[in-house]
Amino acid sequence: MSKFEELLSKLLDAVPELSRSVIEDKIKEKKDKIGAGYLTDDGALFLIAADLGITLEQSKKMEIELKDLFVGAKEVTVESRILNMSPTKQFTKKDGTSFLLRTITVYDSDSTASVKLWDEKANLPGIENLKPGDLVKIIKAYVKSDLTGLPTINIGSGSTIEAVKSNSNIPSLDSITVDVSTAKEDQRDLVISGTVNGMINLMEFTNSRGQPSKALKFRIKGSSGNNLNVVLWGKDESILPKMIASNAKVRLLGVRTKTGNQGLEIHGNDATIVEIEGSKEIEPIIIRILGDRNNASGDNTILGMDKSKNLFRITDASNQLASFVKDDVLEFMPSKIFGNTIKLDQDSFIRKIEDENMPNISNLRTKISEIKEGNEYCVEAIILKAPEKREIQTKNGEQITLSEMFVEDDSGQIWIKGWRQQADLLDNYSLGEIISVLGVNAKAGLEGKMELFLKQYSKIEKKN
Repeated sequence: MSKFEELLSKLLDAVPELSRSVIEDKIKEKKDKIGAGYLTDDGALFLIAADLGITLEQSKKMEIELKDLFVGAKEVTVESRILNMSPTKQFTKKDGTSFLLRTITVYDSDSTASVKLWDEKANLPGIENLKPGDLVKIIKAYVKSDLTGLPTINIGSGSTIEAVKSNSNIPSLDSITVDVSTAKEDQRDLVISGTVNGMINLMEFTNSRGQPSKALKFRIKGSSGNNLNVVLWGKDESILPKMIASNAKVRLLGVRTKTGNQGLEIHGNDATIVEIEGSKEIEPIIIRILGDRNNASGDNTILGMDKSKNLFRITDASNQLASFVKDDVLEFMPSKIFGNTIKLDQDSFIRKIEDENMPNISNLRTKISEIKEGNEYCVEAIILKAPEKREIQTKNGEQITLSEMFVEDDSGQIWIKGWRQQADLLDNYSLGEIISVLGVNAKAGLEGKMELFLKQYSKIEKKN
């Protein structure tokens, strides 16, 4: 007998004046009132019984699939696989008492669900050894709704979770991994793959509770060549290998899609698992310095390029570049290399060398017709439309400055744009001037046409 039939039989025994058809009509009314996606037939029976003053007793051990979870279920047993897992966090209640909470996302053949482990269950022996893809059994859990109304599995004092060493029809992580090119709006609990396209940036900010927070931001490219922004809230550089090559493969476990100011984006949190190609060991790299340390943002970031004419951003937290100047060729042993970003700190090593085979800035210039999305460039062009600065209001009501100018070389034409502080980089330039622009990022604009965007480390020089 199914769970539904068992519960229905108990309700009919308790209220013999009701017929099966009447109860089925009441189930439909409950589900219509609550809304699609939140209530199963089993759950509706519990609500109907409560309206009649009857408490339905369910089996002591209810085996259930994730798609059949309903709010109010107790002593539920579920078999599933781990998708991702957050660290244990401590929270304080209004009365001053504290509690521990760890969140795990699990999946089976049809669905996903959030699992909350409370207090001592958050640090069960062996819990830290569980990995994404591991098969687990959740035993005697109870189900409540989360803030969005979705059913959430809760593991409290009478519940547990344990690894299962058996075969299962639940698909592996590789089977549910999808290319970022297939991402659609408002998806959740995704396993996304692609390649890192460009630089990995650390954002530091104050959250809505007034607490200092961090996030990693980068772009990920799919097999079809499209690019999406990725923001991993609560993550920092400690989760990354020390050396990440350009176009490194990456897989993100447990992310959602969201539409932002620049279109569809991938968002993760502190539970998201990041798998990225890289090495724990740093290898030396030779770079020609292309600019000085003074830029619009006031930080110690400069541009350089390697022998293959790849453009690099060098961030200098230890002030070691102060004694070097433009066109110097340096050998670096940095603390980290993330794609086209070189990180220097007090443990980094730098020395000046002589290398006649190193290209210079004139070898780096790219014709406008050869520019492709996602890369950074140096272009030399004539200004066809003088820079124009204006205020733009974003979707959330923020006023930000945009400055833009139209330029061309003998191969094509393109817009160069600067947002916020970078808008000031276009001041004091006028129609007909020839300029060299170093360190601009190529992206598709609103109409799909390629545009160049200034960064905080970009350089613009007038040519005689």
